[in-house]
Amino acid sequence: MARGSWPYFDPEYDTLSIRINPPQVSVDNTSCNDCTLVKVDSMNKPGILLEVVQILTDLDLVITKAYISSDGGWFMDVFHVTDQHGQKITDSKTIDYIEKVLGPKGHTSDILKTWPGKRVGVNSMGDYTAIELIGTDRPGLLSEISAVLANLHVNVVAAEVWTHNRRIACVLYVNDDATCRAVEDPSQLSAMEEQLKNILRGCENEEKLAHTSFSVGSTHVDRRLHQLLFADRDYEGTCSATEPYFPPSFKPKISIDRCEEKGYSVVTVRCKDRPKLLFDIVCTLTDMQYVVFHATISSDSPYASQEYYIRHMDGCTLDTEGEREKVIKCLEAAIRRRVSEGLSLELCAKDRVGLLSEVTRVLRENGLSVTRAGVSTVGEQAMNVFYVTDSSGNPVDTKTIEGLREEIGHTMMLNVKKDPTNTKADETSGWAKTSFFFGSLLEKFRP
Repeated sequence: MARGSWPYFDPEYDTLSIRINPPQVSVDNTSCNDCTLVKVDSMNKPGILLEVVQILTDLDLVITKAYISSDGGWFMDVFHVTDQHGQKITDSKTIDYIEKVLGPKGHTSDILKTWPGKRVGVNSMGDYTAIELIGTDRPGLLSEISAVLANLHVNVVAAEVWTHNRRIACVLYVNDDATCRAVEDPSQLSAMEEQLKNILRGCENEEKLAHTSFSVGSTHVDRRLHQLLFADRDYEGTCSATEPYFPPSFKPKISIDRCEEKGYSVVTVRCKDRPKLLFDIVCTLTDMQYVVFHATISSDSPYASQEYYIRHMDGCTLDTEGEREKVIKCLEAAIRRRVSEGLSLELCAKDRVGLLSEVTRVLRENGLSVTRAGVSTVGEQAMNVFYVTDSSGNPVDTKTIEGLREEIGHTMMLNVKKDPTNTKADETSGWAKTSFFFGSLLEKFRP
């Protein structure tokens, strides 16, 4: 061999196994009376379970049961899914999309990386800057963050905000008001970073308590929020007196045993069922470098039971008490981060710079604390959802809601939803009589 030359490797080699054994995906509406079966057979690869669950979750499908097996180099899964109303998946576009992204083309054309559904709202919004924030939570913090961005003439196109154990994590997608492009001016970026850090630090002087980062590109919002809070070790914290109270029935029951015969650790989770529960657990196990070899998922309303047979990526099981305790704490945190029992406010208005600042200011002035929030933009319409309590973490009273409705009802549409498990309260409170169905409104603005 001549000096300085290297063996030739065909760039197509990396996808050779997939092309020889392409994934097989079927969407079956005949085998089950009350749900659609999504069956996936594929070559196994790291992270494939999370990819599949992420796609189904991003389509807002409800996974009622699942049977997962990825031992022996092959990945075989069956998911029982419905739409948000408990009906089978009959929309041809949704079925075609599932078959496309989970089939051979999805694995060879990077379609998983380019689909923008969970990255910038419903539509692609052009260039944007992603801002990641994490710090100590306090009442009114989201209002202060949005006010800074509005003063810098930065528009919030989409955002997700989670709070847990006195910590707040945000992923915001913003663009410049004048250009509708990513914020690129160094002085503007520097001012934004400095002011946001000052707000996050609040009365604290320790730099480690706050973190701000900027990037131009896309990321999966929900997974990134899990990663931010996990890196922040929120699972080690204790709930404050101002955080919502959850009764004992909401506490997840998690246990870890050992399957001696096959050399697995068996993680069993039982908790109240909710949307995206499977994603949150699989996401956490994946980011903690655990591989799921087998799993059984079932939902017996209102509770969910999940069992995972796992090993660490290095092949080890959870043999020490410290390892098991950490996994239990991290899974419990992942489940609780998205729990928002109680009251949610859904607002729709014409998008403009400063809208988020205006809305969060009104919430703060009415003594409301935001525990979780989602902001998206569809065309010229801004769709905002806020999960709120009073400043002490207690349920919001009717007078506060009626005052809020009077204050902002003339400029935007407001829908108030209570805990869906408390239907009797909804019927007697009178709130539902003046609300609209938010989902139907969203459909009007979708292409």
